[in-house]
Amino acid sequence: MTIRYSMERKLRAAAKQAFVVLLLPLIAASDIQTTTQDLAADISPYGKLSLPSNVTLQAAGTRFQGNLTGSITVSYWVRTSDVGGSALTMQAGTTFSPSGGPSISDVTYVCSGATLGAECSGSQVLTTSGQTAVVALPSGACTGGGSPCSTAEPNTVVLTLSAPNKPSYKTGTYSATVTFTISAL
Repeated sequence: MTIRYSMERKLRAAAKQAFVVLLLPLIAASDIQTTTQDLAADISPYGKLSLPSNVTLQAAGTRFQGNLTGSITVSYWVRTSDVGGSALTMQAGTTFSPSGGPSISDVTYVCSGATLGAECSGSQVLTTSGQTAVVALPSGACTGGGSPCSTAEPNTVVLTLSAPNKPSYKTGTYSATVTFTISAL
């Protein structure tokens, strides 16, 4: 019985030691790895336009004095590359309908107050056969935030449209579609 009691004591003592050893951290078996990753940012040219839903040409005078006039403010955001430029253009998609009213080829416009880029110069004729200039933007141009970009956000340009108010026009409402395009290179 003494042997058995002594053996149980030794086994309990050994079990306590094994338990204590299992609680010790494993310092010798660690691994640390470091790696690097390249990060790239692709900044592309960008252009965006915002316009009111319509513009109405109206006569200010009576008895056919003056022209039918209206103005539209075009808002634009742009970022051009260092080697490209950008252009804001417009083109009539259709002539006025129904017939009996003004002709789209009689509509002229003047650009003013461009906050970024060079606005069109002088009176321009609206046409369905091609795009006409509104604003030319240089390379490296950008909207908003200040230097080197413009301080305005969005940038704007005002177009004043005009058409003759001819006595021969039939009364009624006439409409035409005009497409504005901004290209950023």
